[in-house]
Amino acid sequence: MADRREFFRALAAAGAAAGAAQPAREDAPGNARIAHIIPSNASDGFLLFCKQIGLRWARLAYAGDPAVDAVRAVQRRFEGYGIRIYSATHPVYRSLRIQLGQPGRDEDIETYRVFLRSLGKLGIGVAPYDFHPANTYTTAVVERRGYRAREFKESDFRAKIEKRRFEREYPAEEMWAFYTYFVKAVLPAAEEAGVRLALHPDDPPLAMMNGVAKLFVHYDGHRKAEEIAAGSKNWGLRLCTGTWSEGGAGMGKDLFGMIRDFGGRGKIFDVDFRNVSGVMPHFVETFLDDGDVDMYRVLRALREVKYAGGLVPDHIPQLDGDSGERRAGLAYSIACMRALLQRANAEVG
Repeated sequence: MADRREFFRALAAAGAAAGAAQPAREDAPGNARIAHIIPSNASDGFLLFCKQIGLRWARLAYAGDPAVDAVRAVQRRFEGYGIRIYSATHPVYRSLRIQLGQPGRDEDIETYRVFLRSLGKLGIGVAPYDFHPANTYTTAVVERRGYRAREFKESDFRAKIEKRRFEREYPAEEMWAFYTYFVKAVLPAAEEAGVRLALHPDDPPLAMMNGVAKLFVHYDGHRKAEEIAAGSKNWGLRLCTGTWSEGGAGMGKDLFGMIRDFGGRGKIFDVDFRNVSGVMPHFVETFLDDGDVDMYRVLRALREVKYAGGLVPDHIPQLDGDSGERRAGLAYSIACMRALLQRANAEVG
């Protein structure tokens, strides 16, 4: 476990640095953007809460009409609370017709292209996506330091949960063909719209789950995806710090190596900022100050490669009495991230 005293020394150092030299404004050009994943139907009360804790940015989880006027209405509503949307998802990319190469996929792909064009017209520059149609994210919810957190234990998954999800198995060769078809169909629309596609790794990083191969469980899979994108400036990663940390040595390159490689080439477009305890085949997701990873070191590494995209607290654990929106856990996470970002900026310059 990372030394919690060191974590809080980092927070104290951030305060000292701020006192010595005023840190850059959080919304200053070139700074990383502390954000949260907010659904398009979020209540006014939740948007007000986000404003109260100082959130300026959102990754929009949009579900609805992909036409520009419909997305614009959500954008304006968020802006009424001082929250700008920098990134957005639409669930149609998870359609089984797309991800399993079924009849009708071209219709769903066109819906996604309409969404990308809408984002471009509205100045929303990032569209994250993933590609794992038979995924199991967790095997249990456990108590850790008194809060409730998600656990994954491969032995439990194999013995108690795993079953073939569809009528047959889908090997990696087929899944690569389906992924390639999707990317080659949507990447030109993203390029035309000025929107960057951000690929999320497979969490947890198991090569086969529920009868479907998963492609993005290793560094090599991400390099192959980059080759499929043929050098496009509009293809890159939604880097999940939790997935890369929980994968351990099996990922082929550690989290900091990924930041230096893809981040150093400007290919990280969005970041899920999460800590974990343990590595595959057994890990638990934690609050930022309660896992094995030095999250200050992670944020510093991102700023060293001049990362200026979004940072969202991922899979926020549940505190006692917290609601489904997890407002207390969100506020705790954002406060930690804000302090770490201020320190990283002060030290990296």
